[in-house]
Amino acid sequence: MNTLRLDGRIALVTGGTRGFGRVIAQAYAEAGASVAICSRTADDAAREAQTIAEATGARALGLQADVTDPGAVDHLVQRVLDAFGQLDILVNNAGINIRRSVEEFSDQEWHRVVAANLDAVFFCCRAVAPHMKQRRFGRVLNISSMMATASLPGRVPYTAAKAGVTALTRTLALEWASHGITVNALCPGPFLTEMNQPVTQNPEMYEFFRSRIPLGRWGNPPEIAGPALLLVSDASSFITGTTLYVDGGWTAQ
Repeated sequence: MNTLRLDGRIALVTGGTRGFGRVIAQAYAEAGASVAICSRTADDAAREAQTIAEATGARALGLQADVTDPGAVDHLVQRVLDAFGQLDILVNNAGINIRRSVEEFSDQEWHRVVAANLDAVFFCCRAVAPHMKQRRFGRVLNISSMMATASLPGRVPYTAAKAGVTALTRTLALEWASHGITVNALCPGPFLTEMNQPVTQNPEMYEFFRSRIPLGRWGNPPEIAGPALLLVSDASSFITGTTLYVDGGWTAQ
């Protein structure tokens, strides 16, 4: 089981102050990694980093950055390198969702969703590439969604962006394999996260989803930690370009 340890590793988790990002950052810290978490809000990032540090004894750093801004992303990565001297793991978790029919979407809303869920992944991957290639080691984990495959109405930009993330994951895995860098994706299904509150707080919609999950329930955020740890640890050293669905069986149907 030592292959699941992350001792000596440095991880950057975007969108690390809540939801999956918060869970993943703490799981990595518990496994021995030092973690940098970023958020659009500096106070939130600092607060959550302190909480993780106090809970795990690991070094944790909170950083503010807008990951849809390529210049801000370059600066973010440099700040991690300045603070820790290296960067081993990148988790692209930041994202947003807006739910409505396609004809109701404005151009601005389309670009906002795609920028947060797809452009940001590209910017972050591009920014870490030189360092990881130089060290001939890296683990990149992109948080996609089961909606990249099993779509629902009212989610046009989100599903398009997440499908792009899974395709980007496969291509980067091929580009970077010879440099010792693995790139994989997680596709969560229905989880009880902040992003899904508009659905989970609607009893009819909550039951609609629950009834279609073979395991018969929504996922709890801590259940993403194990798969997220696996795909950046030495236990997955021969896995790259894969997409792992964590969806209670939804996409098996």
